[in-house]
Amino acid sequence: MMIWGNGMGSWAMTFMTLGNLLFWGLLITGIFLVVRRPGGDAAPSGPAAAVLTPQQVLADRFARGEIDADEYQRRLQVLADATVTRPGG
Repeated sequence: MMIWGNGMGSWAMTFMTLGNLLFWGLLITGIFLVVRRPGGDAAPSGPAAAVLTPQQVLADRFARGEIDADEYQRRLQVLADATVTRPGG
C-alpha cells in the first residue's frame, strides 16, 4: 500500500501556523518587555516623588557640598524674604 503526502491535513497545518505565530509573538513581546522594563529611566513615584520646597532643595545642595555655609545662609535669607514679600502670601 502506498501513502501519498505527509499525513497532515489542513487542520494540522492551520494549528501549526497559528502555534508558530503565537510562539514568535510571545517571544518578541517578552524581549520587548525585558528591554523596556519599567523603572529604569522612570521618575520616582510614591513618597519619594513628593515635590520638594526650595528650602529642601537648598539644604540638599548644602549637604552635598555644592554650596558653602555662607552661600546657604544667603540664599536661605533670600527665600525667606521672597516668601514674606510675595503678593497673596
